[in-house]
Amino acid sequence: MSSPLLRLERLNWSPSPGGSPLLDGIELEVAAGEFVGLIGPNGSGKTSLLRCAYRFNRPCSGQVLLDGEDIWRQSPRWVARRLAVMAQEFPDDFGLNVRDVVAMGRTPHLGWLDGDGDPAPVDNALRQLGLDSRADQHFASLSGGEKQRVLLARALAQQPRLLILDEPTNHLDPRYQLALLRHLRATGLGLLASFHDLNLAAAFCDRLYVIEQGRIVAHGTPAQVLTERCLAEVFGVHVLVDRHPVGDHPRITWINPA
Repeated sequence: MSSPLLRLERLNWSPSPGGSPLLDGIELEVAAGEFVGLIGPNGSGKTSLLRCAYRFNRPCSGQVLLDGEDIWRQSPRWVARRLAVMAQEFPDDFGLNVRDVVAMGRTPHLGWLDGDGDPAPVDNALRQLGLDSRADQHFASLSGGEKQRVLLARALAQQPRLLILDEPTNHLDPRYQLALLRHLRATGLGLLASFHDLNLAAAFCDRLYVIEQGRIVAHGTPAQVLTERCLAEVFGVHVLVDRHPVGDHPRITWINPA
């Protein structure tokens, strides 16, 4: 069996030296081409875990291995050539147009004398996300769903093997949520994303990890993880879990107590 693309081993993290860990003994894997979801209540540690995975938060102990290499023994550029990130909030655009924003994804591959470099990855990413006609439009003028597509195009132009996303469907209406997740699945990249919407996680993810109070408390396929008992224990609410009438995945219905 081949090694995972990303592996977190016995990872502990605290925001202050010597403080109580907010992440405790995290073990997590993402294989090449696999879509892995991270779910849990607000404040459970989802964003902190992702920040450790993409070399923003340095663990107090444990390892983050990318292609079998400890990311903290490698340069930021080495990591950025293999891993791209889509965060929750839109970046300041500084008056940039769509092509300029997408071209920022090429930065890890450029040397001091490379100028704009090879335009092909940028052109391919724009075409793949259907943004050719928007290339000269100001990024700030786009809708939220269109901005998410541009940021995904920027990540694809980076030509990573792994893409990490923090709440990628946040602030999007259902149409754009589904479109974005379909685009993500079609990339063929290894994907690690946090989710609030458990039905979207069930529909699109190959495997899920459940985090509660900084610890992984369950992991497996959506059918294995999204059980009425698990969701009641972790989220503190009653749910009905059945099979989706169209897709072959669990469907969660939240039960409002009388």
